[in-house]
Amino acid sequence: MRSKELNYAMRGFPIGFKAHKASTGLEHDEYYFFNHLKFTITYREEPNEFEGVRIIGFDVHPVSIRHDFGTVEDEQKFDQLHGGAEVDQRAIEKVHGEPISTCNQDFAPRNDPETYLSLSGDVNKPMMNVKSTKFMYSYEVHWQETDIPWSDRWDVYLLGSPDDEIHYFAIINSLMIVVFLTGAVAVIMIRTLKKDITGYNELQTIEEAQEETGWKLVHGDVFRPPQSYPMLLCVLVGSGAQIGSAFFATLFASMLRMLNPIKKGQALTAVVVLYVFCGVIGGYVSARLYKFCDAKAWKRNTIATALAFPAVI
Repeated sequence: MRSKELNYAMRGFPIGFKAHKASTGLEHDEYYFFNHLKFTITYREEPNEFEGVRIIGFDVHPVSIRHDFGTVEDEQKFDQLHGGAEVDQRAIEKVHGEPISTCNQDFAPRNDPETYLSLSGDVNKPMMNVKSTKFMYSYEVHWQETDIPWSDRWDVYLLGSPDDEIHYFAIINSLMIVVFLTGAVAVIMIRTLKKDITGYNELQTIEEAQEETGWKLVHGDVFRPPQSYPMLLCVLVGSGAQIGSAFFATLFASMLRMLNPIKKGQALTAVVVLYVFCGVIGGYVSARLYKFCDAKAWKRNTIATALAFPAVI
């Protein structure tokens, strides 16, 4: 189904709906069935680009209509012929010799409360009190020419529903809560550890150092350069920074609608290209960490950072 007012498509279509008793004036809720489907097939002709026609899209509009099977005598004849199990257009024509008035080329079914098809068969009877009811499926097809290019045929499915704005508000609300809680925890940690960190930075005697236990013993090892395999650490950190930068750059480009997910290979090409350009970030992070480790073979580290991830793939 497609909303003409809001210009967005909904996957599938409902098979019926429930009407509240306040809207129908009945003593109970009523269930109605969509038994008629209106298919609208949009196509495009472009002799300069391709031969023939190309299907651009399909739209389905469901309609609930109570078909007119003729007189009571015709319905009784039809029930005797088919036992009331199924309804067939050809069988109806055999009964009273002509197509039914609500299913022909001169009649356009539409959703009208006066002609809704009730599942109970009788609007005065609740659905749970009815064992079976008789209805007929019908459909109609309309061909409509459009100026939408073949490459943009899927764009209607990429448009979000009007309710998507609620999801954006929920995401922003969640991010604000995370930022607030992170700031609160950071303030508590800083106030709690500020006194201890100040004491660690002062010159301590051997007796005072011996009194420290637990996690306080590792405060001097946090920013100590690794003694073994510093190049491996720098290469892994630099490659991770490069991959992460390319990933977030691709997401940002998609959010700005610079990438069309319908075009095959465009997103993959963007990831590869951005990964190459983000080599500057990976090289800087790797070199900066390598310098912090007081290592000397910076040329080897640069080559290893550039070839590490591609070599693994």
